[in-house]
Amino acid sequence: MNALTPDSHQAKDIASLFWWMMGGAWIGLALIVALLIWSWRRSRRSTMSEQTAWKIVIGLGIATPIAVMVAIFVIGDLFVIGTTQAPAATATNLTVDVVGHQWWWEVRYPGTHAVTANEMHIPVRTPVRVDVTTADVIHSFWVPQLNRTIDAIPGRVNSIELYADKPGRYRGQCDEFCGLQHAHMAFYVYADTPARFHAWLADEERPASAPLPAAFNAAGCSTCHTIRGTSAGGDVGPDLTHLATRSTLAALAIPNRADYLAHWLVDAQQVKPGSGMPDLHLRDGELAALVAYLEKLK
Repeated sequence: MNALTPDSHQAKDIASLFWWMMGGAWIGLALIVALLIWSWRRSRRSTMSEQTAWKIVIGLGIATPIAVMVAIFVIGDLFVIGTTQAPAATATNLTVDVVGHQWWWEVRYPGTHAVTANEMHIPVRTPVRVDVTTADVIHSFWVPQLNRTIDAIPGRVNSIELYADKPGRYRGQCDEFCGLQHAHMAFYVYADTPARFHAWLADEERPASAPLPAAFNAAGCSTCHTIRGTSAGGDVGPDLTHLATRSTLAALAIPNRADYLAHWLVDAQQVKPGSGMPDLHLRDGELAALVAYLEKLK
């Protein structure tokens, strides 16, 4: 994650503002150091008149800092804040709903049945409106290479625009301390070509084809998780309908591989202490059957 390697026009404006602020800070520091050195050298040679001293204080100590701050304010207000504001509801081609949970992200595509977690796909070079809220405490949605941070507040929906200049994978993060696993509440934004995005979205809309194994219900998984096309309809944890298509588990805490998945099912609290995922007491055969089933959810 690096806000100084932007891949959208909004992020580029934010990076430019950072460099303007950095330049202003260095100008201020250089001015203070120069005045200190000059004052020290003058104090050893002659006494300055009061009128000259006041001119220096007013010109360099007051007027110059004010001019620098006003210039930075104007640049930020005219060229940055306007481009990073929440888009109008009719200004974008696509809307994505994001809900923050302790400690994962729920992603929905209104008008479709597509629901995923901790991974968002958007079409490249297309403005996407993201409506963000939370199911519990305050979170903060931030993809630094694409735009500024935005808070997820209970009972309120805040909006931001995501726009990617080129295809790629962009890491996002919760930027508001929200509990024990705040640092492990991350997500990916995939900027796909339009054809690839629409293919992914069509696939995400499909229900699961494989029936639930006995181990899924025996372990109580259906109480917390939904798998569309089956009897599992829990709404506590992430939707697992296409779990196998995701690259990570537990909000980017571990890779989505069979060995890590098995460890997550057996001892989730060791992987992510404090998470809502309980440790499942599964026998070897049940664990193998459950992992094999979840790996088929593509």
